[in-house]
Amino acid sequence: MSQDYLDFILNVKRKTGIDLALYKEAQMKRRLTSLYEKKGYKSFKEFFQAISADPNLYHEFLDRMTINVSEFYRNSKRWEVLETKILPELIKNNRRLKVWSAACSTGEEPYTLAMILSKLLPAKDISILATDIDENVMARARIGVYQERSLQEVPSDIKSKHFTKEGAYYKVNDDIKKTVTFKKQNLLADPFDSGFDLIVCRNVLIYFTEEAKHELYIKFGYALKKGGVFFVGSTEQIFSPSRYQFDTVDTFFYRKQ
Repeated sequence: MSQDYLDFILNVKRKTGIDLALYKEAQMKRRLTSLYEKKGYKSFKEFFQAISADPNLYHEFLDRMTINVSEFYRNSKRWEVLETKILPELIKNNRRLKVWSAACSTGEEPYTLAMILSKLLPAKDISILATDIDENVMARARIGVYQERSLQEVPSDIKSKHFTKEGAYYKVNDDIKKTVTFKKQNLLADPFDSGFDLIVCRNVLIYFTEEAKHELYIKFGYALKKGGVFFVGSTEQIFSPSRYQFDTVDTFFYRKQ
């Protein structure tokens, strides 16, 4: 590995928390070299100085590095059900909800949760645990800067209230960022915390085998408190919820019996 690239890796880690050494070197190097050459730089050293000075180039660099397919308010009708039906019921019993966004990727889901909760509760009462197995996507999530395409389904009042436009990008405001704590976790291997009022795990379980899914439903069931709600993605309906002590509250929402 060239000294130029090694120094770049160290500098990027210091600046962003993202560890480029975790990616395949040849692939990542090729991707970043084509970006800096396109912008007219001759070395990684020059490129790092440029991304430190130019916020737009910095955001473009982050975008090139993490292949981001997630978005805010994905399947917005389901988030509407969460806001109008599920959360008001949960808050009736307890204003300080314990909420977990499992396999949170680059942060769109936990931040969406925080924005919805902030309509119903003061920010000081909102605390969301967001976990993922990939340290780098979480480092990206902590930065909280997104391309416009990630915000396609965000209602305009939410966009103007909770985001600041930076060039071609949108940054999540600090009051929302403060409500989310990111932590590394392997869903299959690591133990789960318990006593959750709401667990959101969407568009992830489709990647697991039936056996692993079964194991995870049991673990999620134990992690929820009685009456707590489990919210899954639109391809992840649980076909025999009672097997896991769940009742169906609405499509893709399950309550622990």
